[in-house]
Amino acid sequence: MCFDCKKTTRMENPLHLKSVNHISLVCRSVEKSIDFYQNVLGFFSIRRPGSFDFDGAWLFNYGIGIHLLKSEDPDNMPKITQINPKDNHISFQCESMAIVERKLRDMEIEYVKSRVEEGGIYVDQLFFHDPDGSMIEICNCDVLPVIPLAGDANIRSCSSINCNFQQQQQQQIPSAVQL
Repeated sequence: MCFDCKKTTRMENPLHLKSVNHISLVCRSVEKSIDFYQNVLGFFSIRRPGSFDFDGAWLFNYGIGIHLLKSEDPDNMPKITQINPKDNHISFQCESMAIVERKLRDMEIEYVKSRVEEGGIYVDQLFFHDPDGSMIEICNCDVLPVIPLAGDANIRSCSSINCNFQQQQQQQIPSAVQL
């Protein structure tokens, strides 16, 4: 395989990708993780193929799935470390940072708060762990414009109208999923 960018011409969408479908997370306890992703982040359970021969659960919201997989060796999973915003993490945008911060405090979830300034625009971030130590970020990152680098005009962004329409469609799914 050749990944040498100097020898290849850049294609807009070489694999014809449409979106991120899901994030898969290995967990110590599927039940504790379901509780966290439902009650803290607002995901809801969806049907998972019955042909799987391992414990897990599927959740969905905000146009993305979370696939929880029961660890085959929970005692040897990485230990939960201190909250470090530079660790790998999943980021979710929110409508109100103040509400999120208040709810995290009310739920007694430890978090780290950060603020980034770029050209007079402030991005607020809250970082915390799920029950297995996977890092979660909640932010108002949508205030920061997506600006293509010089010569890279192929970046497409989601307009507020388009994003809001997609979110409305996703919010209608839970009632349609009830069997």
